[in-house]
Amino acid sequence: MTQLDPRRLIPRTDQLMALPQLQVARNRLGDNIVRSLVRDVQDRVRRGDLAPDQVQDVVVESVTSRTTTSLTPVLNATGVVVHTNLGRAPLSPSAVEALVAASAYVDVELDLATGARSKRGTSTRQALLDACPAAEEALVVNNGAAALVLATTALAAGKEVVVSRGELIEIGAGFRLPDLIASTGARLREVGTTNRTHLQDYADAIGPQTGCVLKVHQSNFRVEGFTAAVSLAELREVTTANQIPLISDLGSGLLAPDPVLPDEPDAATSLSQGADVVTASGDKLLGGPQAGVVLGRADVVTRLARHPLARAVRADKLTLAALEATVRSGTSPVAQALHADPAALRARAQRLADAVGASVIAHDGRVGGGGAPGVPLPGWAVRLPEKVAAALRTGVPAVLPRVHDGACLLDLRCIPESDDDRLLAAVRAALGADH
Repeated sequence: MTQLDPRRLIPRTDQLMALPQLQVARNRLGDNIVRSLVRDVQDRVRRGDLAPDQVQDVVVESVTSRTTTSLTPVLNATGVVVHTNLGRAPLSPSAVEALVAASAYVDVELDLATGARSKRGTSTRQALLDACPAAEEALVVNNGAAALVLATTALAAGKEVVVSRGELIEIGAGFRLPDLIASTGARLREVGTTNRTHLQDYADAIGPQTGCVLKVHQSNFRVEGFTAAVSLAELREVTTANQIPLISDLGSGLLAPDPVLPDEPDAATSLSQGADVVTASGDKLLGGPQAGVVLGRADVVTRLARHPLARAVRADKLTLAALEATVRSGTSPVAQALHADPAALRARAQRLADAVGASVIAHDGRVGGGGAPGVPLPGWAVRLPEKVAAALRTGVPAVLPRVHDGACLLDLRCIPESDDDRLLAAVRAALGADH
């Protein structure tokens, strides 16, 4: 008697697609992805890896567990607070709530009382002004580099941007400040040397072709030793006398001084010291979504907002909503990680270490993301064998440790305490996979 080919027992695609769970998944994931998942399971039967009577259950599990994005949530155990490879700042619950609200139709450019068109992002700009009273006006664009490009384009296209040679930095992914400015149609006028620039250097360079003077925070490196730099207050005297705008590019995005980072420049101080406009990122120390923030004198910021390039780099409704919520809440996961209590971090690390038979060592975290270079954040880390790192990165949940000096280190600074149980489960699974 001829034995029936088990492949003939594979449920048909139309039968599987008609399952209630798959109907829900089609609305969530899209028809093409669901069909692809179904075919993958059917192919497993054809290869002999799965029995035909298992198909329905496996298909349902496959589509219900599939996420709507290929991005994988990660527990950041590196101790680096603003981790560029992990998307920089994690959003606060209030910012996430604002994102969800803004995902529908919202009055981003509409006055509901009159029914007329309104100015874009008014409430977000007001939140920034409330948080930084030294600013007369605010503008939000899509990232920090765009804020600087817009400023130099609006103020110095076809003219010169005077900047110290020691501040011509390279930012992430190989992008260099000189190249960004050159793309605006402005010409760089470099003054001083790599390690020493004086006020007279700026004064000698300013002339009829000067569009603006730019001071850039050295946010991702330090120059120490025989050095000299010119303060904003000193530059202000020269720029005011010549009626030249003074731009301060902060990069890291502090709105006000932070005692944990005493040498990190902030918008309020920079404006009070004489900057006409400051530019910064929203997704670094500010702790919000990716955005470029412009704060300063009303006439200068308005000049930027009216430039045609402002349309090309404007922020969308999701960014505006999340940024407003971040600023108004006054706190963020970034701020909480920066100000984490070392004693509490040690207690959490010790509980994890005791549960898996590991040790705890002193470990300094870092700000990261182009902010406060070289500033240590004292803390603690759980020390595991180096070979466990790969299993942690590819586990569920994914955990990114720091691999250093032949060990896998888990710093809990950037992991919410509510995730400690998930982290413990991930570590146990990784240790088990190693044996």
